[in-house]
Amino acid sequence: MSLGRASRRRFTLLAATAAAGALTLSACSGGAKSGGGGNTNFVTGTGGVATVPKADRVAAPKLDGEGLDGKPVDVSDHKGKVVVLNVWGSWCGPCRLEAKYFAKVAEETAGQGVQFVGINTRDPERDKAINFEKDYGVEYPSIYDPYGKLILRFPKGTLNPQAIPSTVVLDRDGKIAARTLQALNGDELRKMIDPIIAEK
Repeated sequence: MSLGRASRRRFTLLAATAAAGALTLSACSGGAKSGGGGNTNFVTGTGGVATVPKADRVAAPKLDGEGLDGKPVDVSDHKGKVVVLNVWGSWCGPCRLEAKYFAKVAEETAGQGVQFVGINTRDPERDKAINFEKDYGVEYPSIYDPYGKLILRFPKGTLNPQAIPSTVVLDRDGKIAARTLQALNGDELRKMIDPIIAEK
C-alpha cells in the first residue's frame, strides 16, 4: 500500500519536473515559431509575426497589477490606443538585446497613440528588473509578475505569449492583433505595429 503511494508520489514529482522543464525550454528562446492550428484565424507572416484579421480578433484578457515602481498598472486604461505588450525578464539575454529598440520605438510612437506596457516575469527580485529598465532607458510601465500569472490569462487558441521574450499588440479596441515569440530590433518592431497604427 505504501509502495503504491510512493509510486504515485514519484510519478507526480516526475510530471511536475517535466512541466517545469518544458517551461524552461520555451523561456528566453530567440527563435520560437508562432502559428495557428485548429480553429484559430491567425496567420504567421515573415519574421515570425502572427496577425489576426480585424473581424476575427478577440478581446485581450484583464491585464493589471502592481508596476515595478509600486503604482497600479491596468492595460485597459489605454483602450483607444494601440498597446504593445512586451513580456520580459532581466535574466533573459534576448530581452536585453531588444530592450533599447523597444525604448526608442516607444518614444517615437507615443504621439501616434501607441502605449507600451511591459510584463516583467520570473524575476524574483524587483530591484534587478528596475535596474534593467534604467540600464536600457525603458520609461514605459511594466507590471511586476514574478510567477507568470498574467500570461496564463490569455485564452487558448489566441495569440498568447508563450515564450520570453514575447510581444503582443492590441488594437485600439483592446483586441489581440499581432504576436511574435522572438526578440525584435527596431525595424522589425515597426513592421509589426505600423499596420495596426494605420487602421481606422
